Amino acid sequence: MTGAIRVAIVDDHPLFREGVTRSLSEIGGFEMVGEGATAQDAEQIVARAKPDILLLDISMPGGGLAAVAGILAGHPGQKIVMLTVSEANADVTKALNAGVRGYVLKGVGSRTLADILRNVAAGESYLSPMLSARLLSDLQSQKPANAIVGRLQQLTARQTEILRLVAEGLSNKEVALQLELQEKTVKHHMTGVLAKLNARNRTEAALMMRESRAREENHS
Repeated sequence: MTGAIRVAIVDDHPLFREGVTRSLSEIGGFEMVGEGATAQDAEQIVARAKPDILLLDISMPGGGLAAVAGILAGHPGQKIVMLTVSEANADVTKALNAGVRGYVLKGVGSRTLADILRNVAAGESYLSPMLSARLLSDLQSQKPANAIVGRLQQLTARQTEILRLVAEGLSNKEVALQLELQEKTVKHHMTGVLAKLNARNRTEAALMMRESRAREENHS
């Protein structure tokens, strides 16, 4: 991506919004194109300003997660990063399943946030390492590591290839483009992946793949 990254922030705490806006402006390489405080504001800003990235809190009038669904229904290419204090596994899973590109906790430093936004703008996804580790720990308590490996071995070569890309943070559309497939074909394969892994959603499936790859690297 060339030029400044166009960012909008929606959070019902004005001082926090101002702080993020000031920090990103001082760092450089970012253009703040909108601010709001409610889910309705978020939808209007996306429609009007078309930011490269929308920073969105979960706890706000109208609900941040509800806003995600509405925004992506009308603007499926919009990159959304949740910037929130919520560490609840349920919120993280819902946000990732809804299609957000990042989940960042509000304690993050301004330069780290800037790096995350640059990576998201470049097409990557981001999940706070602490939250990723917690989700994985929760998953392992339900599905022991050996069982995870056994289920992954049931996948076809194509399913494995697709899941590896999903685990790297790619959306179904991005996987389809990279593998030169139809997006509906990728969705069909992911349905089969979830069934074979007995995973509740793509987030769980991606975590299983990441855990398996980490174990392979540790034993190599």
